[in-house]
Amino acid sequence: MTEEATIVRVREMSPALEDYLETIYLLVQEHGFARVKDIARAREVKAATVSIALRKLAELDMVRYERREYITLSPSGEEAGRRVFTRHRLLARFFEDVLGMPTAAASKQACAMEHSLTDDAMSRLAKFFEFVGSCPNVVDSFRECQTSLGLRCSPERRTASGACALCTEKDEDELMSLADLKPGQSAVVTHVGASGALRQRLLDMGILPDTRINLERSGPGGEPLWIRCHGARLALRRTEANAIRVRDEVA
Repeated sequence: MTEEATIVRVREMSPALEDYLETIYLLVQEHGFARVKDIARAREVKAATVSIALRKLAELDMVRYERREYITLSPSGEEAGRRVFTRHRLLARFFEDVLGMPTAAASKQACAMEHSLTDDAMSRLAKFFEFVGSCPNVVDSFRECQTSLGLRCSPERRTASGACALCTEKDEDELMSLADLKPGQSAVVTHVGASGALRQRLLDMGILPDTRINLERSGPGGEPLWIRCHGARLALRRTEANAIRVRDEVA
């Protein structure tokens, strides 16, 4: 199934079905499969309710399911599940790390919004975290601000050049691309230096700011590059990997 077809199928799903797909995705990432009782426990519902959802997901070609058997994801189901999960992570991080909400409340709020987050909104939110990565004092300043009216630096905090005196900007030359890693090395994403459909594709794969990525190996001739991201094993073209800027994991 093409990426466009997968997106169409995702749009056919209700928020409840997307929640089930996300749960199955997480279980498969952890155990390699999911079972009805595991899904029921995670969703806090009855097994009969899970079976109804699984039949609908199977009709959409998202899961491979037979009664009383293990459940696995189809390729399109894995892609769609990762897409929902990635939106959840990005939103939960915003609510918890930026707005200071408790973890459980941030996750609950993310669950409510992940289904309606557009590609444009997701990209803009990712850009915010890319900025925070180079200007970490922004969040602290926001939390310390009594009025919280905005993130703009006050005049007294600006240098002669107009830059924020509190920001610790990283020299672009100090960063490297994901393609620069050697097999077995890990790094942390700082930003995705791509635009349009390519940027959205990489974000949907879970390649977000502050995400740890391990380069497992490269194929014949140097591509594809096989990476591990949030437990998922993904293949990237070298041009895609070059667009992903990373910093050393211990930095």
